[in-house]
Amino acid sequence: MARPLEAHWVAVKRILRYLKGTFTHGLHLLPIPTNIAPTIQVLCDANWDSNPYDRWSKKQPVVSRPNTQSKFISIAQATTDLLWVQTLLKELFISTKVPQILCDNQSTTLFAHNPLMHTKTKHMEIVIFFVREKVMAKQVQVLHVTGTDQWANVLTKPLASTDFISLRHKLRVVTST
Repeated sequence: MARPLEAHWVAVKRILRYLKGTFTHGLHLLPIPTNIAPTIQVLCDANWDSNPYDRWSKKQPVVSRPNTQSKFISIAQATTDLLWVQTLLKELFISTKVPQILCDNQSTTLFAHNPLMHTKTKHMEIVIFFVREKVMAKQVQVLHVTGTDQWANVLTKPLASTDFISLRHKLRVVTST
């Protein structure tokens, strides 16, 4: 904000045009049925290197370059957050089904279920064991979803208009009449 450039002004105008065009949009929230235990689903994604302006800033406690490692670190963080939410819900006497973490990287999903350690993952040993322990104890499920069904992409990646609208709809963002 100290030295705004033309690119910043263009970005601000784009945001304002988007807000003006989506003024009638909102989240469609539905009550949870009282007779069925809900399932918590966490959308897990890592896209820390796509923004050339802040890709070097500290966004995670561990620095890793390969995609599988970044995704696995995001799964570990999601697992930690998920267990906290699940504990909170238990304290409120709300029972849930086994929570699910949805990831669009097949290698990462397989790592979460594979009890064998590989030489290329030794430096991630503690993170992998933490997630595997929770998967084996059936405290969490790690499931693979295709990239086109990864709802988190709408928040982390630049998308084509059609993909954006499709994912926005899946997030239950609807137009009010």
